[in-house]
Amino acid sequence: MTDPAAELGAQLARPGGPGGLQTRSAQVDGVTDLGVNLRIGEELILDVPCADSYRNRAAGDWVAVTRGARPVVIWRLGQDPGVETEDEIRELALDAAAEIQVVRAVAWGTGEPFGTGWQAVAATHVRKNEQGKVEYYHQLASETDPPPPPPPSRAPSPVTITATSSGSWRNGRPDDYASNPMQGDWTGGGNRRGGWFYGMKIQTACAGKTVSSMAVTFTRARGSGANGKRPMHLYLHSYTSPPSGQLALGVGPEDLLRLSVGARGTAILPTSWRTALAAGTARGLAIYANGSTDYAAFTGGSLRITFAAT
Repeated sequence: MTDPAAELGAQLARPGGPGGLQTRSAQVDGVTDLGVNLRIGEELILDVPCADSYRNRAAGDWVAVTRGARPVVIWRLGQDPGVETEDEIRELALDAAAEIQVVRAVAWGTGEPFGTGWQAVAATHVRKNEQGKVEYYHQLASETDPPPPPPPSRAPSPVTITATSSGSWRNGRPDDYASNPMQGDWTGGGNRRGGWFYGMKIQTACAGKTVSSMAVTFTRARGSGANGKRPMHLYLHSYTSPPSGQLALGVGPEDLLRLSVGARGTAILPTSWRTALAAGTARGLAIYANGSTDYAAFTGGSLRITFAAT
């Protein structure tokens, strides 16, 4: 008994096979600003464009790509994302609702209100809470019906912190020849180290809140080292702005991301790192590597901070 799927695959693979759309499977090596980097066997194909229908792209996805001189990713292979998408929409809706001022219902007239359960208000009090939302409190002359339960506490909305500046250092001083933060040494001129600086923005955003996670996003710059995936050797540093001398490295390294050229990636910082950044005992992020093996340049450095309800 033949397998129809295997038979169709064999037909598509044969020269002069059936006409129409012919595809093959490939795995996404990294997501770039122009599309995706694809891994097909041992070959790395850079910046392959994608159909608009391919959303929420991520490294590791298996996709269908057209054959030809200019391949195009046309869809992702995998499970039905419907349930996951519904959960994401609900969470976004709750976040949006928490950001706006809502009054459940409003009515007025010259006579008594219609229906049961109404209570006369002796005085109305109003205030603005810590999130800048208006709260009303109705003081009753007598209580004939208990108030509804208070709404469940929600975590403060996430914030995204971008670096105020960045740069590279080589041989103990700023490297004016590097346009982006870099790690390693390609030409024998000395190992580079790069840094991202946030001033006091991280500590200010976290003040009075319980941090549940910090996620940082970087993009591997083109034209730096080998095209294949290279790890970022991440460190903490204690500077609010770029130093005039050597950039001293703090705790590290942590290899949280491996990116091919042009690819973008997001990594969750270790718990101890987010604690240090929130408290201000660390101020920013740095990279460093020895030699040419992991030589690479990176851009980005935005931090998305989420909080827990208190």
